[in-house]
Amino acid sequence: MLTGAPEGRLRKFKYRGKDTAVRRQQRIAVSLELRKAKKDEQALKRRNITPLFPDPASEQQTKAVAINLTLQEIINGVNASDPDLCFQATQAARKMLSRERNPPLKLIIEAGLIPRLVEFLKSSLHPCLQFEAAWALTNIASGTSEQTRAVVEGGAIQPLVELLSSPHMTVCEQAVWALGNIAGDGPEFRDIVISSNVIPQLRALISSTTPITFLRNITWTLSNLCRNKNPYPCERAVKQMLPVLSRLLQHQDSEVLSDACWALSYLTDGCNDRIGQVVDIGVLPRLVELMTSSELNVLTPSLRTVGNVVTGTDHQTQVAIDAGMLSVLPQLLMHPKASIQKEAAWALSNVAAGPCQHIQQLIACGMLPPLVALLKNGEFKVQKEAVWTVANFTTGGTVDQLIQLVRSGVLEPLVNLLTIQDPKIVLIILDIISFILQAADVLSEKENLCLLIEELGGLDRIEALQLHENRQVARTALNIIENHFCEEEENGVTLPALDQDPEFLKRLAKKD
Repeated sequence: MLTGAPEGRLRKFKYRGKDTAVRRQQRIAVSLELRKAKKDEQALKRRNITPLFPDPASEQQTKAVAINLTLQEIINGVNASDPDLCFQATQAARKMLSRERNPPLKLIIEAGLIPRLVEFLKSSLHPCLQFEAAWALTNIASGTSEQTRAVVEGGAIQPLVELLSSPHMTVCEQAVWALGNIAGDGPEFRDIVISSNVIPQLRALISSTTPITFLRNITWTLSNLCRNKNPYPCERAVKQMLPVLSRLLQHQDSEVLSDACWALSYLTDGCNDRIGQVVDIGVLPRLVELMTSSELNVLTPSLRTVGNVVTGTDHQTQVAIDAGMLSVLPQLLMHPKASIQKEAAWALSNVAAGPCQHIQQLIACGMLPPLVALLKNGEFKVQKEAVWTVANFTTGGTVDQLIQLVRSGVLEPLVNLLTIQDPKIVLIILDIISFILQAADVLSEKENLCLLIEELGGLDRIEALQLHENRQVARTALNIIENHFCEEEENGVTLPALDQDPEFLKRLAKKD
């Protein structure tokens, strides 16, 4: 079937009005839903419930003054002139704010304690007080945007940045955590933190002797400095962070790797220039290696980052292919978790939207059998991404590649999916079938293909879709019947709806 016709005869039926680089960008308006469900996969903010590094001096003071204070006593103590009273009251406030359930963030803010807590950050002679104040502010900043704003407007950012130079590691780490919470609130506060010259200081804290829990906090804070794209972090900040993220990507700790990968996923979630900055530092081979991780918290963001890269230019996609991404994707298409299958299918759909050379590499890496398996047995959210992959393949493939697609058994699951309730996906499938029928017509194999579609139950389903409530679905089904299944056909070929809808050709599914 579908053999022997010169490519030139088929080419005139293909959508050749735009090159692949333009088509790749035309998916930007479609399929944002893949990312909407993913927004909270990495924590924006975190509250400190228990200290990671108990400070000996603080612990001694705690044992000596294990006192439960009322809110009014806390207010009085925080405003006292005696450093010991200030410490007791600040620690009591911090303990309130560290409750697992319903911490009284609003009460502490309304009590007017933030300005005094910010003052205590500057008390270099009292590191235990600095630590408790930084911890309290960390937990306030972990709340709502309004509560984070209260910390920022209280003047906390600059003193916290200065604490990154503290000789006391516990104080320094708590300041890193607080700054991570502030930066995680959104681009406004992220940029204020960046403008406080925080990145060089964070970089200076990373060494081979940095304790692992501290390194995790630094990496997470760096990831929040990469986060959000309205606007993106400034180019200078990105250039400062990329070398350290590349270094962190070589670490063995899964939490460090996870947050480093998330940071790179944010930096590649944008225009081709942004993607290029990450590609140019040479991290793709390591990211592809991490796509084989058995730990979901590493696999998910590394796959996301590589998936973002292949929404870029054909050259950027080729760099990802050269790094080995296509040799890893077949296993991920068969991953036990549907979320990974979906992400892998999304990445594959963007490779399939490239030139025929990319499609050939996709075939050579054994991608068609797992793709057909997903169309047959995957969850519907995964099947939708698989349909997009087939659609892009069909649009950009050569004659021989289309033959291999049909021979892989793709038509049966596509025909079965014509009964689903999603008119957009039904329309895409009809467009695919119409396109393949045109190719078969050029190859003088349309009769055989029509028989195959009829045997698979496709003709009955397409005929039923002529009565579909969606007018575009009904019209497309009618066109297929009239142009390919009527006994007498008029001369000429009606182009399928995919050629009238450039959005079909390439979706750029992005994270919100």
